[in-house]
Amino acid sequence: MNRSARAILLVLASGLGSCAAETPGASQQFSFKVRLWPDQAPLGDGGREPCLTELEVYLPAHGKNTGAAVVVCPGGGYIRHVMDREGYPMAEWLTANGIAAALLRYRLPEGRPRVPLLDAQRALRTVRARSSEWEIDPARVGILGFSAGGHVASTAGTHFDAGRPGDPDLVEQRSSRPDFMMLIYPVVSMSEKAHAMSKTKLLGPNPSPDLVRLYSNETQVDDRTPPAFLAHAKDDAGVPPDHSRNFVAALEAHKIPVEYLELPNGGHGLNGCKGPLWEQWKAASLLWLSARGFLPKS
Repeated sequence: MNRSARAILLVLASGLGSCAAETPGASQQFSFKVRLWPDQAPLGDGGREPCLTELEVYLPAHGKNTGAAVVVCPGGGYIRHVMDREGYPMAEWLTANGIAAALLRYRLPEGRPRVPLLDAQRALRTVRARSSEWEIDPARVGILGFSAGGHVASTAGTHFDAGRPGDPDLVEQRSSRPDFMMLIYPVVSMSEKAHAMSKTKLLGPNPSPDLVRLYSNETQVDDRTPPAFLAHAKDDAGVPPDHSRNFVAALEAHKIPVEYLELPNGGHGLNGCKGPLWEQWKAASLLWLSARGFLPKS
C-alpha cells in the first residue's frame, strides 16, 4: 500500500481526525488532524477545560521516510501562533527531508503557565503512541520551537516524565521526554532579559520568584535533559541571544550534547524567516541531526 492510501486509511479508521488537502508544492506529502485531548484538557492545577486543539500531522512522501518525527511549536509571544512562517513551511521542509512533522497550536496560557507545557507533553506522547501507524521510531521524536514556541519546546525538554504505565489512556502511558530539541531564537528565561509579553502572558503580572525560576529553563537543566541545537541572531533585540547562550552554558555544564549557531545579524525572526541566514540554520540542524544519529548520514 502506498503512503497516500495508508495515510487516508489511518485517519478514517482512527476516527480522530480528517484528511486534509495536500500542501502546495509537496504533491506527495499528506496531512491530517488528530485531536490532542479526547475531551477536556487539564490546566495543571486540578481543573480541566473543554479543548478542541488538534495536531496537524504531516507524513513524508513514500520512500523518503527516515522514521524521525518533530513536534513543531510556532512562536507568537504567547498571544498567537505564527503558522504562516514557523508552522506550515516547517512541515514542508521537514517532510521533504524525510521527517514527520506534528504542528502544535498549544493553548495560549493567559497566566496559566502549565497549559502550553501540558499540550507539548501530550503532543510528544501522542506521536509515540501512534508511532507504529505513522511509521515513526518512538526513540527519535524531537521538538522544534521558535521564539515563545522555543520556550514551550525548552520547557518540554526540561520538564518531562516517563509516562504512567497503568493509565487507562494509552497516550498518557508514553514518555513526554523529547529525544532532541531544536530551538530557534528561543525565549528560554523568565528572569534575566525576559521577553516582557511572553513572561506576562505565561506567568501573570506578579509571578513569585519560585514560579519565575521554574519556567526559566536554563535553571532546570539536569543530566537527563535531551541534546539540543540552537540558533540565534547576534543582533536580536526582541529576545536577546543571552537566552540561547545561557541555556547552552547550562547544557555544557551537565555535559549534554549541544550545538549553537550564532548568526551575525537578522534580528528576531531572522529577516522574516527567509534568506541565506534562515537557510543556514536549517542546513546546519540537519547535519547535526545526522551527526547525532537521529537522521541517516548522507
